[in-house]
Amino acid sequence: MINRTVIVGRLVADPELRYTPNGIASCKFRVAVNRPFKNEGEQQADFISCVAWRKQAENLANFMKKGNLIGLEGRIQTGSYEGQDGKKIYTTDVVADSIQFLEPRNSTGSTQNTPNYQSSTNTGGMYQGSSQGQYGGNTQPNYSRVDEDPFANSKGPIEVSEDDLPFD
Repeated sequence: MINRTVIVGRLVADPELRYTPNGIASCKFRVAVNRPFKNEGEQQADFISCVAWRKQAENLANFMKKGNLIGLEGRIQTGSYEGQDGKKIYTTDVVADSIQFLEPRNSTGSTQNTPNYQSSTNTGGMYQGSSQGQYGGNTQPNYSRVDEDPFANSKGPIEVSEDDLPFD
């Protein structure tokens, strides 16, 4: 079974940072994502509710605001609670495991050609193992982008003989 989602969109409003009674940071936010089709020349969008935990939540609230372009990877989580009128209310959220800030901090919803490859990895979540508790740590590798040219120091073209090729 697989429960993974990848979203790239703009923040609908400033992220809402809160803390649990145990002092764990939680950030609720919504992301607007354009649909791949247009309805009578009008672009439609989905507004997806998301949540981030711990340091990732704090980073999102401190560095991003309404209109900023972000990318996130996570899982869909459903739940329910009883509303004030006694009716059961169902929820669907994307729990972010990793968030990428895709614009510079000083940009507000404008399209920039220079992405800001900041990222953070979630160390919380509900399915992380019983020894860690409900919001225990699941450390994932954080990969950095390297723009080094492996052929920068070579002197001239690389020669390849017909015998080195894997096909006929």
